[in-house]
This record gives sequence, C-alpha cells and structure tokens, in this order.
Amino acid sequence: MPHFSYKAMQRDGVLTEGVLDAGNRPEALRQVEQLGLQPIRLTEAANGAERKESPVLGAPGKPAATAGGAASAGADGARDRNPLASLKSSLGVKQKISARVLENFTRLLSSLLAAGVPFSRALIILYREATVPVAKAKWKEIHDLVIDGMSLSDAMARSPETFPRVYVAMVEAGETGGFLDVVLAQIADFQAREKDIKSKVVSALTYPLILLVLAVGVLIFLMVFFIPRFQLIFKSFNADLPLLTQLIVQTSQAVRDYGLYVGGAALVAVFSLRSWFKSASGHRAWEGLVLRLPVVGPLLAQFAMARFTRMLGTLLGAGVPLISALNVARRSIGNQILVDAVSESIDRVKEGKALGTSLAKNHTLFPSAVIEMISVAEESGRLDIELLRIANVTEGDLDRELKTAVSLAEPLMLFLIAGLIGTIFIGMVYPIFSLTDHIK
Repeated sequence: MPHFSYKAMQRDGVLTEGVLDAGNRPEALRQVEQLGLQPIRLTEAANGAERKESPVLGAPGKPAATAGGAASAGADGARDRNPLASLKSSLGVKQKISARVLENFTRLLSSLLAAGVPFSRALIILYREATVPVAKAKWKEIHDLVIDGMSLSDAMARSPETFPRVYVAMVEAGETGGFLDVVLAQIADFQAREKDIKSKVVSALTYPLILLVLAVGVLIFLMVFFIPRFQLIFKSFNADLPLLTQLIVQTSQAVRDYGLYVGGAALVAVFSLRSWFKSASGHRAWEGLVLRLPVVGPLLAQFAMARFTRMLGTLLGAGVPLISALNVARRSIGNQILVDAVSESIDRVKEGKALGTSLAKNHTLFPSAVIEMISVAEESGRLDIELLRIANVTEGDLDRELKTAVSLAEPLMLFLIAGLIGTIFIGMVYPIFSLTDHIK
C-alpha cells in the first residue's frame, strides 16, 4: 500500500507532519481530516519509505507564546499607526490594501509554510512585519479567525475588499488538495503577472491619454473662445456658410449655453451608474455587455478559460474528485455570467455525462477545438495534464493578443484626435475662401 507524507495544521494553528498508508490520494486526504487536521501538503512517499510520525513543529508552550506575541503585535500596530491613518479612520474613510502589499503577503506566507514554519507563527510574523497599518490590522484579523478554528479561505472570504473571489477560490483549492503553500506561490505569481500586464497597458496608453486630455482642452478653447470670434466675422458679411461650418458653430453655441448643465448631468449619471453597477443586477448586466464587446470580450473569455483549466487541472492532479474540483474551479472564472454557464455544465456532469460534452454548450468560454482536446484527454485518462497544457497555450496566446491590442490602441487614439481637430480646423477655414470671393 502506498505511503503518503502529509503536512497539516492543528486547531491551535501549529503544523504537524507525518506519514500514513492509504490506497490513493483521496483516501489519504480523508484520513488526515479524520485526525482533526487541516491538510496543507500531501505527497506520496517513495517506495520503501519507513513509516514514521514526525514530531509536531514548535514547542508545547508555543501557542501561549503565540497569543502573547499576537497581543504585543496588536499593541505595536496601535503604536505604529500614523496620524494620517488615524485621521482617515476617524473620518470613516475606508482604506484598501494595495495589490503590491497583498502580493508580498501571499508570497511570504507561501515561503514560510514551505519552510515548515507553523501556520499561526507565520501569520504573526506577517502582521508584525507589516508596515502599512491597515494591512497589519487585516493580517491580525486573519490570524485570529484561523486560531479560532476557521479555515484560511473562509477567513479571507470575510474580507472581499482585500481578497478577490479568485484569490479565495485558489486558497480553497489548496486547502482541499493539501498543497496550500504551492497554491499561495501560484497566486503570488498570478498577481505579479497581472500587475505586469496592467503596467504595460498603462504605460502604452499614457501618451495617448495625455494627448486626449490636451485635445479636450483645445476643443473647449475652440468652442468657447475661438469659434465665437469667427462667428461674428461670418455674421458681418451676411454670407451663407457651408453645412460643416454651421454644425460647428451651432455646437459651439450649445456648449456655451448648456455646457455646465450637461457636465453636471453627466456627473450625476456617472455616480448613478456606478451605484447601479455595484448591485447584483447591474454587475451582471455590465459583465454581459463587456463580453459582447468586439475585442475586449473574447480576451476576457480567453483569460477566464485559462484560469479555469489551470485550476481544474491542478485539482485533478492532486487527486480531488471531479465534481468537487469543478465546484472550486468555476469560482476562479470571475465573470458571473460565465460562472453560471459552467454551473449548468457541472449539473450535466453530475447526471453522468462526460466533461467535454457538458462543456460543449458553453461556446463563449470553450471553443470547439478546446472541447475536442478535453474529450480526447478524458477518454485517455490524462485530463489533468491536458488541462494544464491548454492553460499554458492559452496564456501564451493571450499575451500576444494583449500586446497587439495595446499596440493598436495608441495610433487609433492619435488618428481620432487628429481627425476631430482637423475637421474643426477645415470647417472654420474653408468659409474664409468663399468670403474672400464675396468681398471681391
């Protein structure tokens, strides 16, 4: 019978290691849970390995010292709070943890767990070392919830403003499969990659956005100050103006008469739409609209498919049952409309249908070629390997498509700005030639 070595967390937050005999990985996970432990890592030992129960990491008195350390860290956090943070807290301003701070937390927690540091001690180290007051308080809150017996994913799910749904789903997958430290490292890599993509997009669009702001300023100046001067000149000659010039002059008059009202109404509309988008129905409508956009929609669907296949392949490779793996992996998609579509596919799998056949009806998320790959891999018994390969290929294609889309955005915006200003210039200069003929 195979031997499995495990690393798990006791209810007091202390890590323990050991080796047990089990027929397969799911059975080994059940045995660890029956011992009242929360699995963090579970690996199959080499053949002939001696069955040996490893000692508990940390001295028996460590939980008490941990509690004292938590109290002193909490006091240190209160002393380290700067006046600006206290002022924001007193004014009721909600502070958020930045993506960089969350990435550092995730990567360091993964490293500490992989090094064998007890879970509670790792969390204490994290909030002691935190330099941002709001992060120090949040890490301590997570520590207290875990010590009280709550799983890490459930503790993080209580703070959706800090831990996104995808983050919590991946942590839950790590807890389910017994490889929490590995999943945390994957989350940190995912966050770093996402931050890199955002920085590339922002840096590529910075120059066009600056031009756009300058163009709006120039347009306002033309409409409010420049065009009215020409309008007086045109009226003095009492000549017929071209249609384009008439439209520009009328637009200028409307901007001067109703510009402030239109701007105020636009601000009210923006705040109203923002509140509506935060609601469940509004958020779903917005996600559906984004999926229907020509370029953005396919990119988002492709990104969601890559995350889903990677999560599902990782869970299946860890020995998690298909239904349980699907229920966890679908939460990593992010878009609720796509999540609902995958949920329908999961219902078909529960009825006994094959995974490829069940996912085939979701054309937005899974192209026909991907469905064929999944079906063939399912028949050959290498579904987990194929899902990870699909995720790697899709992410590579996504990187190339993002670079192409960003590279096209800059010249497109420049063309639109130049075309708009050029149209106004031509519309105001063209009548001058006809007025010259009229004077003659």
